[in-house]
Amino acid sequence: MLYSELAGFYERLEKTSKRLEKTEILSELLQNLKHEKDKSIIYLVKGRIFPDYDSREMGISSQLAIKSISKAMGISAGEIVKKWKSIGDLGKVAEDITAKKKQATLSGGTRLTTEKVLENLKKLPGMQGKGAVEKKISLIAELLSTASPLEARYIVRTLLGDLRVGAGEGVLRDAIVWACLNKEEKENYVLVQEAYDKATDFALVFEQACRGREALQETELAPGRPVKVMLFLKVKDIKEAFETVGKPLAAEMKYDGFRMLINKDENGQIRIFTRRLDDVTKQFPEVKEYTKRYVKADSFILDGEAVGFNAKTRRYMPFQEISQRIRRKYDIEKMAKELPIEINIFDILYYNGKSLIKEPFKSRREILEKIVKGKRWQLVLAEQIISGKEEEIEKFYKKALAEGEEGIMLKKLDAPYKPGARVGYGVKLKPEENDFDLVIVKAEYGTGKRAGWLTSYTVACQQDGKLLETGKVSTGLKEKEEEGLSFMEITKKLKPLITGEKGREVSVKPELVVTVTYQNIQKSPTYSSGYALRFPRFTRLRPDRSARDIAFLSEVEKEAKRQVRK
Repeated sequence: MLYSELAGFYERLEKTSKRLEKTEILSELLQNLKHEKDKSIIYLVKGRIFPDYDSREMGISSQLAIKSISKAMGISAGEIVKKWKSIGDLGKVAEDITAKKKQATLSGGTRLTTEKVLENLKKLPGMQGKGAVEKKISLIAELLSTASPLEARYIVRTLLGDLRVGAGEGVLRDAIVWACLNKEEKENYVLVQEAYDKATDFALVFEQACRGREALQETELAPGRPVKVMLFLKVKDIKEAFETVGKPLAAEMKYDGFRMLINKDENGQIRIFTRRLDDVTKQFPEVKEYTKRYVKADSFILDGEAVGFNAKTRRYMPFQEISQRIRRKYDIEKMAKELPIEINIFDILYYNGKSLIKEPFKSRREILEKIVKGKRWQLVLAEQIISGKEEEIEKFYKKALAEGEEGIMLKKLDAPYKPGARVGYGVKLKPEENDFDLVIVKAEYGTGKRAGWLTSYTVACQQDGKLLETGKVSTGLKEKEEEGLSFMEITKKLKPLITGEKGREVSVKPELVVTVTYQNIQKSPTYSSGYALRFPRFTRLRPDRSARDIAFLSEVEKEAKRQVRK
């Protein structure tokens, strides 16, 4: 397939904000892809080059993209930066420069194919060490020097992870139904979503859908390939939990850590993933050892929570203290000793060659109790009671809080496991605190003593694959790094993610997820969500979560209505 054809679809998608129109355009593209041997072209639709579960990144910053454009077009980096600050979109800068270059040389060049684009881009993540930067620049420049103006726009945006065509997960799911199945049957949308939640690979799901409904239903979990975790709704009290989950229910400790999916395949290989689908096996070597020691099964996928504790005092520590281990690349053994973790296992999705996600939670727990023989401060089963009495659950809740846990989880005993879903099969209860996990989409450079730092951050929730702004946050951070979460730390994390710049404001790739507390919520025409958080404040970074995990607009609306009732 010619890349110009794909770029044409990108442009059509970018020109409309209507979901149905986007779905129609994408389904037309997918009809064309049916005849392509390499279905991985579908990854490019989302601005990626690998499946969602593959954590490899191209590692291209805006500065590296500028150098690549400079080499391909023979124009100075300074001039490119000047245009970038004016236009605010490095992709359109590349398009503008390419248009003038092609016009001046009267050259059409060799026509790019999607295969060639994928071939070059897939080489980028593996390049490290001496000379790697120059090799990356050469691979990108090779594509740009051949590209048409429109192709250049989307090549650069793909490199920066900022395609801007609005082809989110939900739209792509619907487009697969339209292209391969009967779009009038609601069950087909459920089948495609369930297949994706288990495979986290749209190329595989698309291929299965092209073969029909039965093939989709055959999509199964596979240890070693991450799966989207089941998510839980918030409730305000035990009464609401009983109304949602039923009686009796299972109550478990809610730990202040991060989700960890521990996989063991039929060959005995153990791999560990976060809820972002990131492979963190290397970062947590002790977890592999604990798993070998305390879990007796040939193959499995375990769902649990990693909680940090103080090695001297044996007191549990807040998530923020151990979050630095997730992305650590160096001194891993040293960090494991300084910041040890305990793994609390609370669910099992796969056991000895068989998927368990359709089995009731009670049965899954019984399997866990049979195969997990753990040890405290290493790997244990989540503490649990089963009850239908409010006073017993209340006592367990108070115990959890007294021990320093966040609260409790309350689970439906006969519920299956629904990957990637918040469906009321379980709820979480913790002391009332107004907070959401949101993603930073824009930031502003500070002035005065904060000059050079990004100090005001626009945050967003999600709805139907779109990110919707919910306000600006600028409090809760320290000015000195040694005092805690600081402007400097956030600035360091955001600068490589910058995709556009206009005056003091920058646009960034939606990758940095943060927990934001607020006083209340008010309706606002200023932000695309229609709501604004009043007196928002940063409380923590969430490196274990991605933009797929942030709060939904429906959750913001629910909280806004609840506050009005109060």
